[in-house]
Amino acid sequence: MSPESKRGAVRDLLLQLPFLLWLVVLWMLLWHQFTPLALVSGLIVAIFVTRVFRLPTVELVGRVNLWYVLVFVVLFLGAVVAGAISVAIQVFDFRRQPGAAIIEIPLRYADDIVMTHVAVTASLIPGSLVAESDRDRRILYLHVIGVRNRADVDAFRDGVLRWEKRIVRAVGSPEQYRALKADESRARAGGAR
Repeated sequence: MSPESKRGAVRDLLLQLPFLLWLVVLWMLLWHQFTPLALVSGLIVAIFVTRVFRLPTVELVGRVNLWYVLVFVVLFLGAVVAGAISVAIQVFDFRRQPGAAIIEIPLRYADDIVMTHVAVTASLIPGSLVAESDRDRRILYLHVIGVRNRADVDAFRDGVLRWEKRIVRAVGSPEQYRALKADESRARAGGAR
């Protein structure tokens, strides 16, 4: 094994270590046993799972802005409550059926982590559900209820893109954050003319 491949293997192991530890803890919680045997068997299962069901290594950037995380959480909880109320109103409005649509949302700043956060956020807010995601083109397809016209589609798409921006501000990589700031600066400069 060459020194470069050894370094790559060690780097992959270090990046996978938090996931391995989480799987061990999950195993121990699953069996309600916090014993040395559960630790060893959990480690064996975790290694087996990560080697047999190999996923691409996801590198966490380690950038977390606590203020924007707090803003995200507060806005998210408000959106969940508002979404639940909206869905309840649509369900009990017997005069008309709620419209539904599959909406294509091309993400602007997303890597795998941000795309996953946006997909989970959009799915947890009542009224929408991820139908499909195109990882290569960074596109989410969401099934949405309460859509009646093109304006509703555009408003929903804009809302999801605002969630993407909030997520980038909270936990995005420095490059994503810089790209977001540059786009906002261009938009302000274009609007000032």
